[in-house]
Amino acid sequence: MADSRREGVEVSSRERVNNVDVVENNNKQKSIDEWLPITSSRNAKWWYSAFHNVTAMVGAGVLSLPYAMTELGWGPGVAILILSWVITLYTLWQMVEMHEMVPGKRFDRYHELGQHAFGEKLGLWIVVPQQLIVEVGVNIVYMVTGGKSLKKVHDTVWPNSKPIRTTYFIMIFASLHLVLSHLPNFNSIAIVSLAAAVMSLSYSTIAWSTSLHKGVKPDVSYALRGSNMGVKTLNFFSALGDVAFAYAGHNVVLEIQATIPSTPEKPSKKPMWKGVLVAYAVVALCYFPVALIGYYVFGNSVDDNILITLERPAWLIATANLFVVIHVIGSYQIYAMPVFDMIETVLVKKLNFTPSFRLRFFTRTTYVLITMVVAMAVPFFGGLLGFFGGFVFAPTTYFLPCIMWLSIYKPRKYSLSWTANWICIVLGVTLMVLAPIGALRTIIMSAKTYKLFG
Repeated sequence: MADSRREGVEVSSRERVNNVDVVENNNKQKSIDEWLPITSSRNAKWWYSAFHNVTAMVGAGVLSLPYAMTELGWGPGVAILILSWVITLYTLWQMVEMHEMVPGKRFDRYHELGQHAFGEKLGLWIVVPQQLIVEVGVNIVYMVTGGKSLKKVHDTVWPNSKPIRTTYFIMIFASLHLVLSHLPNFNSIAIVSLAAAVMSLSYSTIAWSTSLHKGVKPDVSYALRGSNMGVKTLNFFSALGDVAFAYAGHNVVLEIQATIPSTPEKPSKKPMWKGVLVAYAVVALCYFPVALIGYYVFGNSVDDNILITLERPAWLIATANLFVVIHVIGSYQIYAMPVFDMIETVLVKKLNFTPSFRLRFFTRTTYVLITMVVAMAVPFFGGLLGFFGGFVFAPTTYFLPCIMWLSIYKPRKYSLSWTANWICIVLGVTLMVLAPIGALRTIIMSAKTYKLFG
């Protein structure tokens, strides 16, 4: 009897110790989540979703859409622009819906949704490499874009001054992020993101309205760019990659939704979707007028950045390029925040570093400096991004959400949902295969004049 009582006391003591350990571990995990940038603040409003998504989606790549039209032509170009808008809106809706598909749980990060759909390990291997290539790649491209746009402002305002290399302007642009990157989370960059969203609409409006004011060129030609059918075909594939690059916001959508408060009565998907609809309306107002009016006015003589083609009036072009700089400042931060979250999660959860300002200062400063150095060193990084990005932009935006939807919800075969998702998957895989082929030619052509830190 005494032995059994003693055993019962020992069992209850062990249970109490285990319960204490569980509580302490839960408290530790909660404190870490409250420190990490994605989950530290959940008080965003629906309009935060709107301008975060505009900032993420409407990159400076919108200015190259008229050039993409010269390689696609009127019929295929208009069809691909509209189809991409519809497909990516549909896949974005799926991701918003899947954010809280499990009662009481939120998939705050893209890879967490991937782990639920494909398994703990496989989900990480499928999603994380693709997401990182997109986000780090976009950050490097925006370093280049920010530097070149700053140089364009300088050269337009002071045309007779001594030429300054683009690398120095990239360093100036990077110095802004050495400060901004230490803002702790998504909600803390809300003002930066709002300014960026306003700027994207502003420089897009300047681009198409100034083009329209100039009027159609007398000798305008809409013939496809390229000397022969082989070159035209490769250019067509490359233009597909340009369009895919324009719709890359899915890589941060779950992270944006994670900042919105949620209850069973008022789930986050309602305000999030409201913001997405507003964002996609702005996307349409930016993309379609710039692409179609720019191509209509200049035809196949348009440059890969329509602001370069416009040239005059100088003050307006300088203003537009300044707007581009402000916009890519916000875009860089939107795409960098999930990367910061991944790095800091590994450091504090896997490697057991103590969450601190010193840790955050070191990791984020290092990341900004790395993206700066790569941007200065590789002059044809845009071609490399098109090559590798073809394998990751198309999956993460066009068809990976569809595969996860089919895996989790298992819609009835040949139903509307099943059919729509398989159409998106087929088109997305086609894009993934074709886009890098065109980009490979860009890399080969650029490599002929390659100069490190050129």
